[in-house]
Amino acid sequence: MLILGCHLSVSKGYAAMGRDAVKIGANTFQFFTRNPRGGNARAMDLQDANALSDIMKEHKMPVFVAHAPYTLNACAANEATREFAYRAMTEDLARLEFFPGNFYNFHPGSHVGQGEQAGIQLIAQLLNEALTPQQTTTVLLETMAGKGSEVGRTFGEIREILDRVQLQEKMGVCMDLCHVHDAGYDIVNQLDDTLEEFERIIGLDRLRAIHINDSKNPLGSHKDRHETIGNGHIGLDAMARIINHPQLRHLPFVLETPNDLDGYAREIQLLRSLEKDA
Repeated sequence: MLILGCHLSVSKGYAAMGRDAVKIGANTFQFFTRNPRGGNARAMDLQDANALSDIMKEHKMPVFVAHAPYTLNACAANEATREFAYRAMTEDLARLEFFPGNFYNFHPGSHVGQGEQAGIQLIAQLLNEALTPQQTTTVLLETMAGKGSEVGRTFGEIREILDRVQLQEKMGVCMDLCHVHDAGYDIVNQLDDTLEEFERIIGLDRLRAIHINDSKNPLGSHKDRHETIGNGHIGLDAMARIINHPQLRHLPFVLETPNDLDGYAREIQLLRSLEKDA
């Protein structure tokens, strides 16, 4: 069975989020570690955290993805913004040790005029300061669409960051389908070629999760506007090929489409209907 879920709100607590996942037929999920626009994380409730762990065990959810806030910009030109990135990441990673063995996903950031190489160096610097040998969480670099001065728009840029990280075993990649499509990778007509390129440059063993989103914009648009499944420029046929691909089907797929809980339930049902026997 596909490991399939969606982005949920942790505002009602960890256990409530787990119950929502079960309700809509998900066996994984994603949530923001704090307000996506920044600020402090909610206070840790150990009873609530343990209740989520129990729900995950009962319903055989192997993993979740915690998502850093959008304001975590590791390669910002502003020093205070970089300091927030360090504080947020180190706090988030410490809290995630209450849930051993999960994923922490973040957008590499925008270099805001400093240049790609400076951005890559600053992102790696943050990771080298924040990662610890003891952590059980795998940190995921998310592939980006290439808006403005975003870093991570190509597989090569992701690889350059990874190459500079000292604790290599703590790192992975999350491929966002809308982002890679908008960045110019033709996952609709050349999926195998795209995966071969990923393998050659990064290595498919680094690919640990997929954000399964359609795109409102055409290939190479560099726009990053998510669409509901089957209603964008990627389309349902391509989604079926992706979720059933032998090099991808074992990964957790997380929906970030413009939806409410009922809409996510329908998309999960739709994607499961496209699943073929291994």
